[in-house]
Amino acid sequence: MSRTIDYFLQYVKLDTQSDESTGTSPSTRKQHGLAELLVRQLEEMGASEITYDREHCYVYASVPASKGCEEAPVLGFIAHMDTSPAVSGADVKPRIVENYDGGDIVLNEKENIVFRTADFPELTGYKGQDLIVTDGTTLLGADDKAGIAEIMAACEYLLKTPEIRHGKIRIGFTPDEEIGEGTDHFDVRLFGADFAYTVDGGEFGGMQDETFNAAGARLTVYGRSVHPGSAKGRMVNSMLVAFEFQSLLPVFQNPMYTEGYEGFFHLDQISGNVEETTAEYIIRDHDKKLFQEKKQVFLQCADFLNQKYGEGTVVAEIKDSYYNMKEALEPHMHLIDNAAQIIRELGGEPVITPIRGGTDGARLSYMGLPCPNLCTGGANGHSRFEYACVQEIEKTTELLIRLAGRYGDIWN
Repeated sequence: MSRTIDYFLQYVKLDTQSDESTGTSPSTRKQHGLAELLVRQLEEMGASEITYDREHCYVYASVPASKGCEEAPVLGFIAHMDTSPAVSGADVKPRIVENYDGGDIVLNEKENIVFRTADFPELTGYKGQDLIVTDGTTLLGADDKAGIAEIMAACEYLLKTPEIRHGKIRIGFTPDEEIGEGTDHFDVRLFGADFAYTVDGGEFGGMQDETFNAAGARLTVYGRSVHPGSAKGRMVNSMLVAFEFQSLLPVFQNPMYTEGYEGFFHLDQISGNVEETTAEYIIRDHDKKLFQEKKQVFLQCADFLNQKYGEGTVVAEIKDSYYNMKEALEPHMHLIDNAAQIIRELGGEPVITPIRGGTDGARLSYMGLPCPNLCTGGANGHSRFEYACVQEIEKTTELLIRLAGRYGDIWN
């Protein structure tokens, strides 16, 4: 078993699920469990400048520059420690399916949970490789513990292999990326990199230099409860008004019907009763103009219902989360070009796609740290059917090692 896989299997067994409802930073204390383990391992491998933000759960460290490369650009690698609130990350039971045969995978015989190629036809492309899966009751956590393992293994290798010439490498591990708060307390000045990569993508070869423009929205509907027997003309059912709001949004601007550069409105959570209903939305679009228009549509729908049912019936609140990082990265396309060249050297094919989601790199790029996103070898994040390919994880580790050496070569 490679060092990267060894690290990965350790990390996924720690529950680090974030929780947007707590209002704390980090959102869950259990993320510190992984942070503390990483600090110990960084100390053991001989990393330097280790900083553990015990209040907000950030970990920073360095691999010192090789002799003669002290003035080379400082390159950063960043990954997040939390897993998605969408599916449980507790008691993860990873299993390696060796020499995968290309067919359905029985994840849990007792509960009849089967990973079917009919549902996920891309699985068949991994025939002959080794896949890491779960027992079908939790997510795996490759998003983004595969990225953490790859960074840790790459840095350990660089520390043990002085003949690889490289500039200073900075490492950063963040909490709460899955709830859009991963960079809230990230210290860009302390990190001190000239540019960086988030290692938080999918299949090997994938790279992203564009994200959505993103906002979170909350809809609160206030109703009036009256006995159903005498409710005519008097009751206002807040749940039904919330359903009416949803029906006013463009039907096909929904994640179920969109792909590529197409944006959407996504109803993420809803709860309520006759008196009061709260709905949580996310609004996404790669195009800034269309993004602004979507937010305006959201507010206009609320205004329409207030005209219909009375002012104050519907309250709509919108808060921007992050912006498309393409504009901030355009002066630094060497980051994409160098990664693409190394991916080809490793037998892969670079695939540059827009992220239909977000990474810490989106906000970091606008905070002055140019930061595109790299693959990890994981797939189906936020799902009980999440998996990772052993060979792709190992190739991604090699990609990071070669990137470190490439920037040392460029300087020299």
